[in-house]
Amino acid sequence: MVFPALICSRLFSCPIVLSYHTHLPVYLQSYLTWLLTRWVWKLIRIVHSFADLTLVTSPQLEQEFHSHGIPRVRVWQKGIDTKRFHPFRSCKKMRRRMAGGKPTDFLIVYVGRLATEKRVQDLEGILEHLPGARFCLVGAGPQEAQLKQMLPEAVFLGELQGKELSQAFASADVFLFPSDSETLGFVVMEAMASGLAVVAADAGGIPSMIRHRDTGWLVEPGNKTEYIRILQRLQANSAWRMQLAIRARKATEDWTWEASMANLRNTLYVQAFLNYKDRQSVRMWHALFN
Repeated sequence: MVFPALICSRLFSCPIVLSYHTHLPVYLQSYLTWLLTRWVWKLIRIVHSFADLTLVTSPQLEQEFHSHGIPRVRVWQKGIDTKRFHPFRSCKKMRRRMAGGKPTDFLIVYVGRLATEKRVQDLEGILEHLPGARFCLVGAGPQEAQLKQMLPEAVFLGELQGKELSQAFASADVFLFPSDSETLGFVVMEAMASGLAVVAADAGGIPSMIRHRDTGWLVEPGNKTEYIRILQRLQANSAWRMQLAIRARKATEDWTWEASMANLRNTLYVQAFLNYKDRQSVRMWHALFN
């Protein structure tokens, strides 16, 4: 879709804003070779050079774009529906379902696509080190069958939406997210808004949401030993777990969609128009004097 949009922006002489959400180089590392990753950055640079403004979802991604020579990049302020995702969505029936009929056990939840780039396979055998814990996975994807073999004690609920999804977040004790391919990670925000202690990979856009040791815990991607250690601490210390959850929820209350869209409309679109005017001025100068 992006190429017709670029053509239309030139035909109708109007500014164009591109928004980047799927981090293609990281996905390619999971499925193809590093050589193709180098080529995809060249393609990304070509495409986004035509944009009057490129919006990315985190300061980390903005810096990465700049390091690859991509100009006119700004961060789109994050937003979350803090009413839909809220601690009061907790549901005893959902917790029992997620915990395999043992709702008093320590309940860890993962929500997201079940695919290689999410690194859920890194958690194989994790429950062996967490007696009295349950692990629930919400989502679907091409790796689902393989993960069911790797995590035989886990509960797989498939895809959930609407009220059930909100309940699944709020009914757990900890949200575990090992993916290192996130440009932002909306599920992390949803978990924080739902009042969960979050343990997530220190990669991609996730560090822009979590203040390490304050509103959550960041772990080196793939470090299963560290994931287990932090989960053991959270299981043993419910007071500390609750403090993380409360601070996480409080942090999300400033991330409203109203504030995000106001920033987009009043600041980012204005910047895109100014960049467009500058581009037109440069074109006119070259037409007159070259």
